[in-house]
Amino acid sequence: MRRKRLDGQLNGRASSTGSRHQLVAYQTLPSVTNATVTAYSTVNAFVRCYDSKEETLSVIAAPHNLGALRGSRRPVVYCHAARFLKVSFAAALLSFLPNDVLAVDATSKPGKAQPVQTLRIVGGLAGAGRFARLEQPFWTTELAKLSNGKFTAEVVPFDRAGIPGQDLLRMMQIGVIPFGTTLLSQMAAIAPEFNAPDLGGLNPDIASLRKAVASFRPYLKKSLHEQYNIELLGIYTYPAQVIFCQKPLASLADVKGRRVRVSSATGADFIRGLGGTPVITEYSEVMRNMASGNTECAVTAAKSGNSIGLHEKTTQLYNLPVTWGLSVFAANNNAWHAIHPELRALLERELPNLEQRIWAASERDTVEGIACNTGVGDCESGKKGKMVATNPTRDDLKRSEQILRTVVLKNWVQRCGERCASVWNETLRRVTRLDAPSTN
Repeated sequence: MRRKRLDGQLNGRASSTGSRHQLVAYQTLPSVTNATVTAYSTVNAFVRCYDSKEETLSVIAAPHNLGALRGSRRPVVYCHAARFLKVSFAAALLSFLPNDVLAVDATSKPGKAQPVQTLRIVGGLAGAGRFARLEQPFWTTELAKLSNGKFTAEVVPFDRAGIPGQDLLRMMQIGVIPFGTTLLSQMAAIAPEFNAPDLGGLNPDIASLRKAVASFRPYLKKSLHEQYNIELLGIYTYPAQVIFCQKPLASLADVKGRRVRVSSATGADFIRGLGGTPVITEYSEVMRNMASGNTECAVTAAKSGNSIGLHEKTTQLYNLPVTWGLSVFAANNNAWHAIHPELRALLERELPNLEQRIWAASERDTVEGIACNTGVGDCESGKKGKMVATNPTRDDLKRSEQILRTVVLKNWVQRCGERCASVWNETLRRVTRLDAPSTN
């Protein structure tokens, strides 16, 4: 029944416009026995994936250049992504179809004014406070108020999307995800140079982070637009990523010999420079790894750690930002220019305000996270713990800078090559007063 209804909608659209019907074979995961791309125009394309294991038919609306999908060397359209879109986004599969197709739902509520356009957004981490306090309200409530009900949005956090984080950039590039949020550290799997402003040990405070982002932003915007067909709409930060440990941690020297959870390769370089053993895991796996003994320390935001109970599994908190966790909010360029002009103008005006609010909240959360975990100071939205917090000494700040220069920056350039060295010197050398090392 579902397959017939979906095919009927799509075929009905094709016949009403008279557009040429193209079928292009496209290979995805091994479990997919039949997958085709059906283009009804140069704007809209659909990927139909039949999963032989679950016997389900999924359809992804992909408002992008069909040639980009045809020419992709990597299987970037996954059936599990299609199932996520189908289940979590409700009508996301048809988000960029013309209004006469979207009008199917409009008839279900007679007499009630329907929005002109509803966006489907992939937001930030579900477990981080900024999603629930800022991102979700902006898209689900504030947007409608700002537009007097003309525009609305649905948003889902990217870590509950069922899509590997490192694939979000490619999915935005081809338009499968028209509007999305992704970490620079995850984008680095495809473009290592994008992680430059958040290397391990680079930004010991938020003031230095602001300078690094301001210097890097023009390059990031231009590169995303020209190389990936993506429009940069915002750069967000999470609170400072500090070190939680089970045993006493009086200085950075005490990290030596310990297994430490990190979230990125550059964070791993920093811990390795201290003599520790980095263990790269997702945020959702932090507590499980602590409980199993796979790690004895973890690098994460103080308040996020508090929210998952890390203050009950560890006793020590070292208050030096290893990284911060920069992320970008961006849009497929075709999708960005396809939305209603009034909506685009509204977002151009309001998204910078959202970005400023997120940065201010991250700065507050960095301070409050320490207060909550130690039980000393104001803790309005966390649980008070009894951890011992240690602030970095002058010697530790010097050592952090040395590790950045001799280990982190060096390893990053070696992984990325001369391109990263060139990007660093072009964007960040002036504010950091550090030259990128040669790959020779």
